[in-house]
Amino acid sequence: MFRRVLAVATAAALTYAIVPAPRGDRIVRVYGDLRTAGHVAVVVPGSDTTVANFDGGRAKRYSTPGGGARAVLAEARALDPRAGLAVVAWLGYDSPGTVSLAAVTDGAARRGAVDLRRYVVGTLRGKRVSLLCHSYGSVVCAMAAPGSDVADMAVFGSPGLGVPRASALGGTRLWAGSGSQDWVRKVPKLRLGPLGFGPDPADPSFGARLFATGPAGHSDYLRPGSESLRNLTLIALGRTGEVSRG
Repeated sequence: MFRRVLAVATAAALTYAIVPAPRGDRIVRVYGDLRTAGHVAVVVPGSDTTVANFDGGRAKRYSTPGGGARAVLAEARALDPRAGLAVVAWLGYDSPGTVSLAAVTDGAARRGAVDLRRYVVGTLRGKRVSLLCHSYGSVVCAMAAPGSDVADMAVFGSPGLGVPRASALGGTRLWAGSGSQDWVRKVPKLRLGPLGFGPDPADPSFGARLFATGPAGHSDYLRPGSESLRNLTLIALGRTGEVSRG
């Protein structure tokens, strides 16, 4: 994200007017039986996510919010046919365009975090909730988690969380994964004034529990058959002792 986006940011005065604004597309879809589920995983996508590509478009199906949610649910049922899990694909915020100032600042995340927290505390009250947060979506999750009673938050392909350490998330247990083929690994994790999100949550010094991802690329973490999908599903099921560590 940062390698392309910071180039835009440095020329902001000239380019901001022609960078696409957030689209205002929002959709929240539930897979599985939310009424009877004891465990709920909420998939929060990153930048460039719209209603149009929520469950298709040119992307690999499992890399979309809808496809990824179905992949988690299928993996849960493979691990335990009686698993009481529902998966929510949550595009309840204005996802910024990847090549925009919005993607390297936290305005969209702050606004989205209010709605995500409201959804977790209200609609999902009484459930064991895990947030599965991809890329810029991890910034949304980090701002929503404190005070929300979320049990686990797993971030992957994250540009940073906007906080200096895992303990800043309160009682939520943080997991972080970074695939060996994910280009975000090579992007400096910085905060320069309003730009950037600070240290890498997948750095051991950050204090997150690291889960193994194998050779995942930036859009591959929910790919069926992958180590990352299995681990994220185990986290969602509360079977954290079975997670292979990174």
